[in-house]
Amino acid sequence: MIIYKSKREIEKMNEAGTLLAECHKEIKKIIKPGISTLEIDAFVEHFLKKNGATPEQKGYQGYPFATCASVNDVICHGFPNKKKLKSGDIVTIDMVVNLNGWLADSAWSYTVGEVSEKAQHLLEVTERSLYLGIEQAVIGNRIGDISHAIQQYAESEGLSVVREFIGHGIGRSMHEDPQVPHAGPKGTGPLLKEGMVLTIEPMLNTGKRYVKIDDDGWTARTFDGSLSTQYEHTLAITKDGPLILTAQ
Repeated sequence: MIIYKSKREIEKMNEAGTLLAECHKEIKKIIKPGISTLEIDAFVEHFLKKNGATPEQKGYQGYPFATCASVNDVICHGFPNKKKLKSGDIVTIDMVVNLNGWLADSAWSYTVGEVSEKAQHLLEVTERSLYLGIEQAVIGNRIGDISHAIQQYAESEGLSVVREFIGHGIGRSMHEDPQVPHAGPKGTGPLLKEGMVLTIEPMLNTGKRYVKIDDDGWTARTFDGSLSTQYEHTLAITKDGPLILTAQ
């Protein structure tokens, strides 16, 4: 069941999204060779607490951290750890912020020092694919129009689109209807209507699209060891077009 939000509820979610975006801006300042993803996780938890918010991921189905930190071949749901990031790494930091009961969800990918041309191309195409998907998030379109725009562009740039993890509705709960795949035919899926709030979060790989899960039951990696990255925004469907609630 899709839960439509009022303008006032979207404003509340926008407050959570603004705080989340501010957190990502601060993360960008501290990511450098020598920092660990566990240190980044601690920074995020402290930042949210200082601003009256909580990390919604922590404790969700037993997940033990405030963020997901996915490095190089990790697609998503990577556990923060003590290993130091090094120049050439790429890392996605994904978090869900709870501010006064309303949620916002955003992942952003960062370079650590100097990265390869292949890694830079992956980041640029993934970010661009997100915004191409957002352009399709207008009243009267369907979810499949978002999916198709992402897939068509990503594959035209020689990258593959992960199928196992998708976007979703969001509000007071982290995962609501509708589901938002990042690949598929246009003109399919639920009709987009005013008041829907959802995430779009494409994950692209430099190699094949297939996934394997680590023994921790969470960490998802590329099956062939290729690089992966993700960008994600939370947005509302409005009569004036898509409103990005986690815009930086």
